[in-house]
Amino acid sequence: MKHLKDKTVLITGGASGIGKIMTRLMLERKAKVIIWDINQPNLNETINTFSKLGLIKGYHVDVSNSEQIKIAHKKVKNEFGNIDVLINNAGIVVGKYFHKHSISEIKKTMDVNAKAPMYITKEFLKDMLERNTGHICNIASSGGLSSNPRMSVYIASKWSVVGWSDSLRIEMKQLNKNVNVTTIMPYYINTGMFEGVKSKIPILEPEATALTIVKAIEKNKKMVTIPGYIYRLTRFNQSIMSLDLYDWFVGHVLGIYKTMEHFTGRK
Repeated sequence: MKHLKDKTVLITGGASGIGKIMTRLMLERKAKVIIWDINQPNLNETINTFSKLGLIKGYHVDVSNSEQIKIAHKKVKNEFGNIDVLINNAGIVVGKYFHKHSISEIKKTMDVNAKAPMYITKEFLKDMLERNTGHICNIASSGGLSSNPRMSVYIASKWSVVGWSDSLRIEMKQLNKNVNVTTIMPYYINTGMFEGVKSKIPILEPEATALTIVKAIEKNKKMVTIPGYIYRLTRFNQSIMSLDLYDWFVGHVLGIYKTMEHFTGRK
């Protein structure tokens, strides 16, 4: 979507991390911004901080709850009409071996990371199809490209997002609809969500990452990894290496399989 001025943008998880930064960047581009977030104090603080930049409205929504999604969609529809850009950004991570996950942790991770983007998109896509315009940006992860210990459920959720999001893009193309879909796959971002992660590959800075995502929307990019070489490097190595060799390269040379050993997460 080349011009964001006067467009209505909905960002889930828009009151913290890169979601909050994207909220500011969209307001600076003179877009009207709606944010959904589960943290009411963060919502209040974000709105108070950015209200001088333009029109911003927040809704307290638990995106793991499909009924809350439906109710929030109706409120947005009644108050704003149609949205032009949907950014499915909300996400969580547990960060421990699979056998140590509780059933509720597994369910919550899949509900927030994998199911919510589908449910939210389902609510707003009908209007985009009828108007034959819109942009959906799904924040996945570079974890959607490769396995990683202590992240098995998170990885499963992000593999789901990558597969669903890009399939949706192709569906829009087959239907000759002017609804663009962008899949974003960033590496670890220094927002607190992955506190304690140690990495040989530089951890991403939130400001630069958020700006890359907004520019990807403006340029109607189909798929973006951050940093840009991650996709090609991963797919190339997976295509030429045996699984044992790939595990050695990723685990020992790049050190990816050890990145979560000291993970604490956001407190």
